[in-house]
Amino acid sequence: MPDSAPKCILANSLRVNLPSLIEATLQERMITASFPIESELDEFPGDQRTRRLGSELCVRLVLGTLLVLLILPGAGAQQQGNYTKARKPIMRASVQTSIFGKLDDGTEIHMYTLKNPAGASAKIITYGATLVELWVPDRNGKFGDVVLGFDNLKGYLGPHPHFGGVIGRVANRIAKGKFTLDGAQYTLAINNGPNTLHGGNVGFDRRVWKAEPVESANAAGVRLTYTSPDGEEGFPGTLRASVEYTLLPDNSLKIAYTATTDKPTIVNLTNHTYFNLAGAGDVLKDTVEINADSYTPVDSTMIPSGEIVPVKGTPIDFTKPTAVGARTTPLDPLPGAYDFNYVVNGKPGEMRFAARVTDPGNGRVMEVWTTEPGVQLYTAVGLDGSIIGKRGIAYPKFGAVCLETEHFPDSINHPNFPSTILRPGSTFQSQTIYKFSTEKGAN
Repeated sequence: MPDSAPKCILANSLRVNLPSLIEATLQERMITASFPIESELDEFPGDQRTRRLGSELCVRLVLGTLLVLLILPGAGAQQQGNYTKARKPIMRASVQTSIFGKLDDGTEIHMYTLKNPAGASAKIITYGATLVELWVPDRNGKFGDVVLGFDNLKGYLGPHPHFGGVIGRVANRIAKGKFTLDGAQYTLAINNGPNTLHGGNVGFDRRVWKAEPVESANAAGVRLTYTSPDGEEGFPGTLRASVEYTLLPDNSLKIAYTATTDKPTIVNLTNHTYFNLAGAGDVLKDTVEINADSYTPVDSTMIPSGEIVPVKGTPIDFTKPTAVGARTTPLDPLPGAYDFNYVVNGKPGEMRFAARVTDPGNGRVMEVWTTEPGVQLYTAVGLDGSIIGKRGIAYPKFGAVCLETEHFPDSINHPNFPSTILRPGSTFQSQTIYKFSTEKGAN
């Protein structure tokens, strides 16, 4: 008996279920296709009906195949972009851990690489809770590393001016290395002229911190902790400090600090990153704006007099955007020398705009927002080209801008300044956000 079942050469040659294949393909492109149903052929009897059904199926399969192969590439061109976009893997924020190096005693120093969905990244190591790299885009979308530092741990173990580290227990200067708290006098190491600077001989940026990743769908972070024992560097009380770096979806880097103590003590934590929005060279053409109508004048050893003085009419007024190298100051005969504490406008403890730096060459913009009462502007006056940093770059004088958000220098010795005293049962809290964006070039 001859086989009366319908045959389709195309179907047999492809050895696939073409109706299902075509229907699935068309549905993927949001186009519907209809195939013959038996009710349409009820008027034909027996084998004739079967053969008609087979012929109809084969014809429509061929036409459907042609539609998929020939018509859709042109007619669906407008849909292709959306289709490709829908199929593109969704980037998530991520945290990656690696070993940055080892200390002489074998202690491993880990590096945490934070990445956001926009492609920005930040790298933090457990030595000093140090920010070692920060990659953000310029106006053309090209990513660049905008912080100074070293390619390896050896550089951070050697002498350098606190590149990227968390400064503590007390940032900035304490006059003559002495202070009195609750009737007791404490004496600290003298490491900057006649004064104590940035926590003493071995500050928090020279300590090994513990770390753990903090991840979410859109933000990547790392939380670092360090316990400073009672008497370390001459400070009273066991201080438990925590700092959390978070790289946000909008290319902002948030730094949040907390600390508690078991005895009355003083604390003033900050980050000492050297920013260069071009990645190399000097910053003299960068414009700076600081949201501060006042500053704290200092003596020849950089200790505040205790006064709070308006910046108006002085060479350190940045209430309007001004190029770093536009003026000279008493610090140096060369233009661009700044190392001054500004009193940020607004209420301390509330997040508010503090400063903005703009690189006119590549369009990168960095805004600084903080809960701190002050911000120290330092333009790397102490660099001289002798330090060779990442990628073999020599760091010159005026090779960076530091914006250290903190309490005022020597606050413990000036009762009219915001207090740096921390007592048991209370928690020191501080937040700073470095927001990165771009601006268009001049026409």
